Amino acid sequence: MCSESCLSIMKFVRFVVVIVHCLVVGQAAGGLLSDRLAEVHGDFLENRREAIPSLSDPFGVPDTARIVIENDSERMRAGTPWKRNIVATVFWVGEQPTQNNPTPNTSSAWDQNWMANFGGYDDPDVRRGWCPSGFTPALNPFYIALPYNDVARGGVHRPEASEVIPWFWRDYRGDGLSVCHGKWVAVHLNGRVCYAQWEDVGPFEVDHWQYVFGNEKPRRNRNKSAGIDVSPAVRDFLGMDSGAHVEWRFVDESLVPAGPWLDWAGGVGSSGY
Repeated sequence: MCSESCLSIMKFVRFVVVIVHCLVVGQAAGGLLSDRLAEVHGDFLENRREAIPSLSDPFGVPDTARIVIENDSERMRAGTPWKRNIVATVFWVGEQPTQNNPTPNTSSAWDQNWMANFGGYDDPDVRRGWCPSGFTPALNPFYIALPYNDVARGGVHRPEASEVIPWFWRDYRGDGLSVCHGKWVAVHLNGRVCYAQWEDVGPFEVDHWQYVFGNEKPRRNRNKSAGIDVSPAVRDFLGMDSGAHVEWRFVDESLVPAGPWLDWAGGVGSSGY
């Protein structure tokens, strides 16, 4: 059974045959050759129009089998879906181990000298605006932790990282260098949205990509299945208590609006927030 592309070739061959025939007959009849050629040419163009769909898809691939390639950077610029009804707990740089926080926060998953690089202890109780009292942090006090580390032990990326992280190949700089560290996140509570950067891993889990980048809920843990840790600055901006239910999502850096998360060095008041 001949395909549509095969039929198109046969039509073209017939067209050539007709042209030759017209040349022979035209010479014998003496005239009307141009009219006959115009008619045949018109039929040929119509046949070509009908054949265009089959030529663009000569193998007849069904629509459902065609692959659509999505531009990940465009998807990130549009924002990712909100994670809703997520328990948020408060943590801070320099926090010491407790029953509900077994890991000290003098270092982070991506910064062994986190407290020193931050500039000191991010005291959650003694504050000066959005910052701890006594010093201006060298790093953004608007930070969060999520339960996934894209870099595994041994300094290589987890096997699923390149497939589940939307911006992986856009930001990839080599093994051992996280593409998650510093990523911007929006956190919403009661009509207020705070923007913060992903600076640590937790609470409790380090490999729950199905929640962070997928549709799963946070795994059960001793903090009421908490799924995000927020800094004192985020807590204060949202006016929340530890254990509140929030919404969060990833945001491309280009879409982060003006706010104290970009102008925290001036503290509250001088920035007008």
